[in-house]
Amino acid sequence: MNIIVTGASRGIGKELVNLFAQESGNIIIAISRNKKLLDELKKDCESFSTNSTVFPFPFDLSSGDMVNGLIPDIKKVIPSVDILVNNAGYLVNKSVEDLSGEDFDQLFNVNVKSAFLLVQALIPHFNPDAHIVNISSMGGFQGSAKFPGLSLYAASKGALAIFTECLAEELKDKNIKVNCLALGAVQTEMLAEAFPGYEAPIQPQEMAAFIKNFALTGHQVYNGKILPVSLSTP
Repeated sequence: MNIIVTGASRGIGKELVNLFAQESGNIIIAISRNKKLLDELKKDCESFSTNSTVFPFPFDLSSGDMVNGLIPDIKKVIPSVDILVNNAGYLVNKSVEDLSGEDFDQLFNVNVKSAFLLVQALIPHFNPDAHIVNISSMGGFQGSAKFPGLSLYAASKGALAIFTECLAEELKDKNIKVNCLALGAVQTEMLAEAFPGYEAPIQPQEMAAFIKNFALTGHQVYNGKILPVSLSTP
């Protein structure tokens, strides 16, 4: 299968690439700003001795030119796409009084706009029955617990969830399925930034295993759904 994972250099994204690489015959494009970590990830995946291949793509999704700077390079590696996991995320932990316009732009650029632009640019290249999985947060799930300092982060993740519902409707005639997973607490670096000292009940490898299986099979029964995936929220 031809698979694209964003936010692939650490945490859940890194573990997700690892898992896809352990299956035979996959081609995985791993996107992140951190070239060093992506190169290390590729080296780790090569040790699995499968005939899957990981291609590191260092790229800033928040400001780069996808149409001219990213998509042509993707097409050189894979002619079409079966799975896209929009996992890239950015977090700012500040009170409403301390947040700036720049914080707003960066949060929404990474958490919402980059997913929109990447999907838009890839629409002609998705295979029939392709699956787009957007990774949101329980913070962006309506009715869930909310926490001080995370207002814009939660709002951006909520926007990604609603975008998922709309996108699924628009892409129905192309037989492209779109779903959103609203994740609860997972022991990642981002969680540590938001809740210092908190210990989550789920490790990145465990959540990545769930996301991998959902990306492969979830679209057989779900489309346009926002699904909470959470044992707990801090």
